[in-house]
Amino acid sequence: MSQGIEVVGVYVRDQDEALEFYVEKLGFRVHTDVNNGYFRWVTVQHPEQSSFQLGLFVPGPPVQDEATGQALAALVAKGAMPALVLAVNDCRAAYAQMKTRGVEFTQEPIERFGTIDAGFRDPSGNGWKMIERREV
Repeated sequence: MSQGIEVVGVYVRDQDEALEFYVEKLGFRVHTDVNNGYFRWVTVQHPEQSSFQLGLFVPGPPVQDEATGQALAALVAKGAMPALVLAVNDCRAAYAQMKTRGVEFTQEPIERFGTIDAGFRDPSGNGWKMIERREV
C-alpha cells in the first residue's frame, strides 16, 4: 500500500486572488476548483510535481468557527505562519522572471550557506523562500 502527503493547505484571504497569483505569477496550474455550497476546495500544482497539491483555503466556517477563522486570517496577514519553500534551479533567473510578472519580493537573491535564496509573500501574506541549492 502506498501512502504519502497529497495536499498541504495554506490560508488565503480570497481564493480568486490567490488562484490568480499562484497560476499567473508563479506558473502553477489549477488542479481542483469545486464548491459544494458550504466550502470551496481549490488546489494548485507546480507544473513539475503531479502528485502534490497546494490547497488555497479561506479560514473560518465550516472548518473553524468565525472567531478562529478571523484570528488565523490576521496571523497569515502578519506573516506569522511558517514559510513555504519553492525549490528552483536558478534563483536569480526565477527572481527576474517572477518580478516581471508582478511578484513583490521581501528579499532579493542572497548567496549563503551553499544556497542562493530570495523571499516573497503571496497576496494574503504567506511567506515564501525560493531556494537554489548550490554544489559545494
